[in-house]
Amino acid sequence: MTRAALLFLLFSCGSAFAQMTLTFPASTTQLHSNTEDFTNYPLPVGPYSDGSIPTVVAEGQMTEATWRLNAPGTATLDVMDDLRQQLESTGFELLFECETQTCGGFDFRFSTAVLPEPLMHIDLGDFRFLSAQRLGEAIPEYVSLFVSRSNEFAFVQMIRVGAADTPPVVSEASPPASTVERPSLNTETLIDVLEQSGAVVLEDLEFETGSSNLGTGPFASLDTIAGYLNDAAERTIAFVGHTDAVGLLQPNIELSRRRAQSVVDRLISDHGVSENQIRANGVGYLAPRATNLTDEGRAKNRRVEAILTSTQ
Repeated sequence: MTRAALLFLLFSCGSAFAQMTLTFPASTTQLHSNTEDFTNYPLPVGPYSDGSIPTVVAEGQMTEATWRLNAPGTATLDVMDDLRQQLESTGFELLFECETQTCGGFDFRFSTAVLPEPLMHIDLGDFRFLSAQRLGEAIPEYVSLFVSRSNEFAFVQMIRVGAADTPPVVSEASPPASTVERPSLNTETLIDVLEQSGAVVLEDLEFETGSSNLGTGPFASLDTIAGYLNDAAERTIAFVGHTDAVGLLQPNIELSRRRAQSVVDRLISDHGVSENQIRANGVGYLAPRATNLTDEGRAKNRRVEAILTSTQ
């Protein structure tokens, strides 16, 4: 599926850091973008408590931007998890992250900077926030993200404060997902590997960017596993989701479980597999199969694994 890479070049070309890149689905619409040459922004670094939010004062050039994602069924957790990973991959350090209740609910929402409707939509029952910093330059760089949603759309607000002479926002289209090379999968030996080793990685699965939703497929691994289970009602399989080590443990566990559940749901709805034969679990980054110090290793760690749980 085609994606649009919205490249936000948010610091001087002479910076020692890589350019900050945020990738959204192709159906994303930018609702607002504004830059002030020099101002200050009270960046939240903790939840609302005792009548206020703890903040640090970020000074410098400030850019405010908002986007609307055409993402029915996509959880705010999934959107924020993907954006957090992208920030951390370019050198940002997480300062604070929260969801509706841990942020402070209504009081947090109305005690910090949020652009008005229709530029930004906040559902008071479902929003997430994070703040991050990137040090090492003469002027520190700070970013905050708000994520919320309506019935059909997800909404993202970004406030960035840092050095002046920031390059403008640039939009580019990334190649269709079909052109991205996927690991090879030998479906002829998949069941043999599953029965002999007890587990097999489903290398051909693809998930939508920033989402736990399984791609449209078809996926040969699911065809093969469905045939195996439908021919042997006594067999049972657990699908276990895994992530890389970017971000906090609990959000990664939740995302990995949601992705495994998407696999289970697809096997039931499209392949007629009995729900009594399959279940979903997630372990986040607790069971890596490669190093998390490289892009290649982190990509290998993001996976769904089928584990044979039958004992006879």
